[in-house]
Order: sequence, then structure tokens, then C-alpha cells
Amino acid sequence: MENKNKLKIIFWGTGPLAESALYALYQNGYVPEYVVTKPDAAIGRKQIMTPPMIKKWCEIKGIKVLQPESLKNLNNVDAENENNLHPLLEKYDLAIVASYGKIIPENILNIPTYGFLNVHPSDLPRYRGPSPIESALLASERALIISIMKLDAGMDSGPTLIKQSLDMSMLDTAQSLELKAGQIGGELLSQIIPHYVDGTLIPKDQNHNEATVCKFIEKSQGEIKLTDNIEEIKNKWRAFYPWPGIFFFIKHKIHDEEKDVRIKISEFNLLEENIETCIIKVTPEGKSEMTFEDFKRGYLK
Repeated sequence: MENKNKLKIIFWGTGPLAESALYALYQNGYVPEYVVTKPDAAIGRKQIMTPPMIKKWCEIKGIKVLQPESLKNLNNVDAENENNLHPLLEKYDLAIVASYGKIIPENILNIPTYGFLNVHPSDLPRYRGPSPIESALLASERALIISIMKLDAGMDSGPTLIKQSLDMSMLDTAQSLELKAGQIGGELLSQIIPHYVDGTLIPKDQNHNEATVCKFIEKSQGEIKLTDNIEEIKNKWRAFYPWPGIFFFIKHKIHDEEKDVRIKISEFNLLEENIETCIIKVTPEGKSEMTFEDFKRGYLK
């Protein structure tokens, strides 16, 4: 599919939100010449080098992919190397970012004619940072706001162009919301790009006094206690699915020595109202997955 809008676009992104946004743009005729994404990574126990899903999709569609290891010192890259993003960006009218996962250096933000537009799944200036969807779920928000903003040197502090609300169901998880937010973000971009480019849509500065910041999710945040409030446990399951998941510890005797054993919850029913019926399956540390009923018989006697 050719870019019917004649804008030369370069897209930056990794993961489900980016994939969904890119597909929506593609369907609306905004086809980037290049997609910049993270390098291939070692996945699984066997550490097999695996490309990001967005790379596989781009290869099918004939879109060129760049995977720079670092965005530092872009000017020092060999000019003949296609990963030299600095001079490459000079050829583009617009850069679009959706969940790229790295901070884009300030010195390249204004190289494309119309700068960088970013899909951010929060009601900016609330939830600036890398975990807006997880933060919204942990806070029991009922809706997710998708913002389109122009990147500046700060963290998600640039002026916004448009926002749209997405109602969250009680069954939505971070995974499902990433896909939905990316789709909405791509559709919003498709609607506003012509008006942004011709100057009729003016970005509006954020109220920085109202800003809140969220941080990277750490594995330890998935810990719960079985006595915690059930709604808080449900929020954690939704926010941390599929990673890092939720887990609890129990004291268990191993070879006559009592130890803390980590129990990961691997299947959870959000429609139930108490912890005993919410937990369907668990995976004790070093063991195979089992039903919660079997776990209680074997570990909680």
C-alpha cells in the first residue's frame, strides 16, 4: 500500500500498542517508509533471538525496519550505515511514536518538518511516564484517555492535539487496553494529521502544575497477600497481566527446613467476589502448574 497522503513518515514503536497504532495508520493510508523498533532479543529458557512482532509485520508489508542498539551519538554513526538516523530523519516530514520504549534525544526532535507526534494512553498531564495503563488500572479508573501530543525535551510534557476516552470493562487488562489504545491512537492520528500539517490544528500546552508521573513496573510490584482487599488484588491482576503477573509467598517445609516459597497465580477469574473462587490455577516455584484446590491440599494443610 502506498502512502496516499504523500507525507514522508517514519514510525517509532515496539509492542502491542505500537503494532495496533501502526496498523490503523496503514489502513488509513499513512504508510511509513521506515519503522524504528528495538533490537531482536533473547526470549525464553533457550534464549532464542527473536525479532519484535512489529518487525515481522513490516517485513510482510515491505516496510523497512531499523533497530538501533542506542540512540546516543547519532551524529557519529557511519554516514553509509542505514542505521544513521540523524541524516535519515532530514528526509521525513513527520515522525510518529507509539510506545517506543527509549527516550528520543532532544537534538533530533525538530529534524522532521513537523516534528514528532506521540500516542500516549493517559489524560495528560496525568500519568506521564512509562506505565500509564497499569497506573490507571491500579487506581481503579473507569476510563482510559488516549492523548496525541507533540514531543518535546521533557517526559510526556509536550503540547497535546486531541484526546479520546475509552471505557474500560472489568475484564480489561493492560494487554487488552494496549491494543485498544493503539487502535484509537492510530485512528486519531489519521484524522488530525492533515489539520496539524496545514496549521489549522494548534497543539495546546499542558498544565504542568497538574502533572503526575508513573514509573517503570518492577517485578516485585506483583506481590499480593491472600488477605488483601479483593478489589486491590483484581486491579493488580489486570494491571500486571501478562507481566509481571501476581504472586504470593507461603511458608513451606522443604527437606525439614521451612522456607518462603513463591506462588505465581497463573489463572484468575475476575468475575468472582472472593479470593478462594477467583484463583483458578497457580504455579509454585520450581513446580508445574496446578489447580488452586490441589495447591491447597498439598501446601496449605
